Order: sequence, then C-alpha cells, then structure tokens
Amino acid sequence: MKKIQMVDLKGQYEGIKDEVNKGMQEILEETSFINGPHVHAFQKELEDYLDVKHVIPCANGTDALQIAMMGLGLKPGDEVITADFTFAATVEVIALLQLTPVLVDVDPQTFNIDPEEIKKAITPNTKAIVPVHLFGQTADMDAIMEIAKEHNLYVIEDNAQAIGADFHSKNGKIQKAGTIGDVAATSFFPSKNLGCYGDGGAIFTNNDELAHTIRGIVNHGMYERYHHDVVGVNSRLDSFQAAVLRAKLKKLDIYNEARKEAALKYSNAFHGNVNIETPVRTGDCDTHVYHQYTLKIKNDKRDALAKYLQEKGIPFGIYYPIPLHRQKAYLDERYKEEDFTVTNQLVKEVISLPMHTEIEDDQIKYITDTILEFLN
Repeated sequence: MKKIQMVDLKGQYEGIKDEVNKGMQEILEETSFINGPHVHAFQKELEDYLDVKHVIPCANGTDALQIAMMGLGLKPGDEVITADFTFAATVEVIALLQLTPVLVDVDPQTFNIDPEEIKKAITPNTKAIVPVHLFGQTADMDAIMEIAKEHNLYVIEDNAQAIGADFHSKNGKIQKAGTIGDVAATSFFPSKNLGCYGDGGAIFTNNDELAHTIRGIVNHGMYERYHHDVVGVNSRLDSFQAAVLRAKLKKLDIYNEARKEAALKYSNAFHGNVNIETPVRTGDCDTHVYHQYTLKIKNDKRDALAKYLQEKGIPFGIYYPIPLHRQKAYLDERYKEEDFTVTNQLVKEVISLPMHTEIEDDQIKYITDTILEFLN
C-alpha cells in the first residue's frame, strides 16, 4: 500500500504532466506571465463549463470574496450574514471592509448555513448573505434566494469548496454552484477540487455591470491604463497557474466522480456503526463533490480517535476546531452561546478523512478498518 496522504497532488500531476509542462514552456517562451493567453483561455473555458456569463480571475480566493463585496458597493456598517461554521476567510473580508459580520448557526446534517437562522438575523441594516457551500455540497439556495428576494439582499456565494457541484432547484432547474446568487467567489488553492500550483481565485457573475466594475477593481481600478476610475486592488491570476487550471478543468468532472466513488466506499464501510454519522447528501448524486469527506464521531470519541489515527499513520483534518464566534478577532457581545448549539456540537465531533482523486481501495480499506477497530 502506498503512503496515505490527505491530498495527493503528485499522483494527480502524473496524469496531466505533459499538458501542464507544455503550458509552462509556452509561457516561458512567450514571456506572457501576467494576463497572457492562458489566463484568457482559462477564463473562457471556465465560463463555458459553469454556464456563467462572466468569470474574472484573481490572485486568491480571499481576494475573490473581498472584491465581490467591493463590487457590490457595500458600505461600512452594512450587515452581512454568514455561517459560524466555516473557514475564517469568509468573515475576515467582511471585517476588512469595515462591514458588520453577522454569524448564524448551520444545519446539523449538511453543515451549511441554516435559512431559518438567516431569517432571525435580518435587520434594517442587513445588505447581503454569504452562503458557504461547505465541504463540497451546495447550501439550500432555493430558500436563501427566496429570503434575499423578500428582503432585497445580495447573495454572495462562497464556492471555494464546491466547484463542479450542481444545485437542483425545486423548479427543476439545475445550476452549477457559484452561478445562482448575484456573485460568487472561488479559490484555486492547490488542495481544492480545481486547484493550481500556488494561489489563485476567481469571481463569477451573470451581471454585466457588476462584472465590469469587478474587472476594474482587480486591476488597480483601471479600465484604461493610468486612468483609475474606481478604488481597486492588485489581484491577478498569473499565467502559470492558469495553465495548470486549464489542464485540470478538462478533468474536473472525472476528478469529482472519483471523489464521489471514494465517499461511497467510505460510507458503505461505516454503515450501521452507532458512533459514526457519515456525510448527508441532499438531492441527486451530483450535488456533493466531497472537497472533504467529513464524519461526525458521536459519544465524545472524536479526540481519542484522532490520536489513534495519528498513531496509525493516517492523516486527518478537523475542520473546524473553533467556531468563528469564539475566535479572538471576531468576538462580539451580540453573540450568545445558545444561538450556536449546532456549531458548538459540530466542533467537538467532526473529523475529515483523506479525500483526493488518487486514493486507492486498499488505502480506503485500511482507513476504515482502523477506524472501525477503534470504535467497535
């Protein structure tokens, strides 16, 4: 058995080596390092894949979120509702822009933001909702879009973990995650389902005017060289990363299918164990692309299991060990512990297992056998 890794980027590279190397060589020969042909080609290819009008590449996923909010013209003091159970980047950019983050609890089954909690948090100052499609599964966008429409709010999708996932609306429409709200942000961090070999990100929107604004923001506020029409930042996807992403985008659906197959094998092995809750998938099989395969370990056994896995040489992740409302940077007297009962329980139970496109059956068997040996 090969050494088990949380993410096997080297194994994945072997399958796309020729195309990646060819793209790198072209860039070196053309010296088109910024906004070169590979960046423009990737932008168009991703627009076609997502069936979205505008993809604006940028330097990383955190920038993508910040730029999306800047493009919407949100003002200091405006309230933005998002999930308590997620990575800090989502709330970080809200605070950086001097907006007011409003954290709410999540659904205990999907880990995604709870629409009922969104409703409770809306005030006259609320201007936007940021659903995070956590671990690879889309949030309940039907309910979220209905709430946004009723209260005239923007919806900014944080799609860093769910690129390629489909959302099946109750009206029968199928849309890719990140194409449903007013605007979306994604990350191409190397470990993502569609990841580059450094930092990278992108913003998606179907709004022509918003796309125009964002294109200026990512480039110092310029539409014409040395004419700064809006306050901008310097956030561009470099050509080398675009070349990697072009090679991977062609295989994204294959990669996501491999993740789904691995997830099914994990879940089948754990079926019936009273100490384990496997990930819940809502809707059809293409609604979850398993950026992470995350278990809930019941009966206060999670930390002991983590220690045991470490002893057995099995990598794991605990995403996330501390709720955002308890993080020092985001403490606020508005938050009451009784408002975060789900998140406060999840942080004690969740553990994510190795999940990547190259994981093999004997590795899955060793991982599942080891966990069942400990928990039975």
